[in-house]
Amino acid sequence: MALKIAVVCSSNQNRSMEAHAILSKKGYNVRSFGTGANVKLPGSAPDKPNIYDFNTTYEHMYQDLCRKDKSLYTQNGILHMLDRNRRIKSKPERFQDNRDVFDVVVTVEERVFDQVVEDLQKRGQLSMKPVHVFNMEVKDNHDEATLGAFLICELCQMLHKPDDLENELDELILEFESKAARDVLHAVAFY
Repeated sequence: MALKIAVVCSSNQNRSMEAHAILSKKGYNVRSFGTGANVKLPGSAPDKPNIYDFNTTYEHMYQDLCRKDKSLYTQNGILHMLDRNRRIKSKPERFQDNRDVFDVVVTVEERVFDQVVEDLQKRGQLSMKPVHVFNMEVKDNHDEATLGAFLICELCQMLHKPDDLENELDELILEFESKAARDVLHAVAFY
């Protein structure tokens, strides 16, 4: 059975979308999300981010940033990132607004992990179907997003193999942490 996977960062732009792209290419059933109130992209200065609603399409963001300063947003890689994103799906999505059922949710920072677990617990358990939520810290820059995406893919490959995931999970996490040299948080929630 194919795992249904969600990858979650704050704005559904860089880290979750890079992992979404790589997992999709590997044939995984994957969706990506953000947990923030808004979508934030770097601006012309650290205190001047570009802020969009989650209903704003990647295409609109791309055109908006081209209009504002095409040279800056080309140089810092934001236009390239948005171009990749718009080829995967039309717009960012919030995890809290989605009611699909996943087998595995992977987050890329502890704050996002906490938001996902809290949201799942608030939903109320109807089917008692477990969902495994994992967190692996991935810095929010292009190089780390790429490395993080490959590590997330490796984690998903490991989770896909066991016949008895529940009994082998602790061992798999330790093995992954050793190979990846990254700590992994894990929680189980229920739908």
